Amino acid sequence: MRKMLCIASVLVLLVSAVPRVSAAGDAAAVALHAPSAILMDAATGTVLFEKNADERREPASVTKVMTLLLVMEALDAGQIGWDDQVTASAAAAAKGGSQIYLEEGEQLSMDEMLKSVVVSSANDCATALAEHVAGSEAAFVERMNARAAELGMENTHFVNCTGLDDAPEASAHLTTARDIALMSRELLKHDAIRRYTTIWMDTVRNGAFGLSNTNKLVRFYEGTTGLKTGYTSGAGHCLSASAKRNGIEFIAVVLGDDSSSHRFEDAKALLNWGFANYALVEPAEGFDPAPIPVRLGTEESVVPVPEGCGPILVEKAKAANVTREIELAEEAEAPVEAGQVLGVLRVKSGGELLGEFPLTAPASIPRLRYWEIWKRLLQSIFW
Repeated sequence: MRKMLCIASVLVLLVSAVPRVSAAGDAAAVALHAPSAILMDAATGTVLFEKNADERREPASVTKVMTLLLVMEALDAGQIGWDDQVTASAAAAAKGGSQIYLEEGEQLSMDEMLKSVVVSSANDCATALAEHVAGSEAAFVERMNARAAELGMENTHFVNCTGLDDAPEASAHLTTARDIALMSRELLKHDAIRRYTTIWMDTVRNGAFGLSNTNKLVRFYEGTTGLKTGYTSGAGHCLSASAKRNGIEFIAVVLGDDSSSHRFEDAKALLNWGFANYALVEPAEGFDPAPIPVRLGTEESVVPVPEGCGPILVEKAKAANVTREIELAEEAEAPVEAGQVLGVLRVKSGGELLGEFPLTAPASIPRLRYWEIWKRLLQSIFW
């Protein structure tokens, strides 16, 4: 029991079941044109590289990552439907910049509206979707800012759903590379959005209007999963890019680049650096613990299982030297509760602790009743 208490005490001190890289890469590790950038692991939120990542800047159409996130969440919540027809208001039809030239009163399906926003960054469709979700763009923007606060986007303030700088208050429309990575990570949790973010070319209006993805990485970078470009004269060339290879998905955000080609070069440089330097380690690979005897239990033993044992992102040099240690209680006394801590799995590389995971009982084991104890005793004597 003392050993069990000791193990439990250690587990209480665990910061997280999913370890994180302690510090982001040095800004000199990757040469970038962009004045502000970040590289984040999509699975864990680990920041691997940053350069002026908390500098507040205009995001241009990368704003639409939040617009799309709120639409996807409204769809998941049943507040709007995939079968909905979305009507363009006069305000939506009047939006400038990138658009598919909606006419007031025109209706498009939810599918075509989303496709137009993701692939062609259509401001008119983004506004129509915002109005469809919240009744007005102003009400939708309130939701955008509330959701940003929930996600910990501490340096973000939205004034519209498009990122256009076509109004006096647009100068207050600001965010950061870190905050964009946070909302991009949240959007990527919605698998349905990937049907759109990976489209290179498509059409709407029964093939009458062609769409070509503003994110050229979709066509020219292996593993690209999204996500959103942006440009205004004030914001410069911006991009939130995501890509997945060998089970690892990274989010690279670059803000304020001086040309479209430089933003794609910068995003590729960040993604290449991430894929070249990091790998995933499965903590429970080869996990085969010995059964733990259960004293006075209806089952004589229990085989613990690892809990919260997701992949660990580690530097490739460390991944080659990973070892695993299992520490188990000598025995457990019934009753044993489902989820009760019975040990710990430690994943190390060269003596460095990469992660620590609790080993728990997969199911409850009741304590034997008095007569059952006597029955078991008699059986051991006579059989």
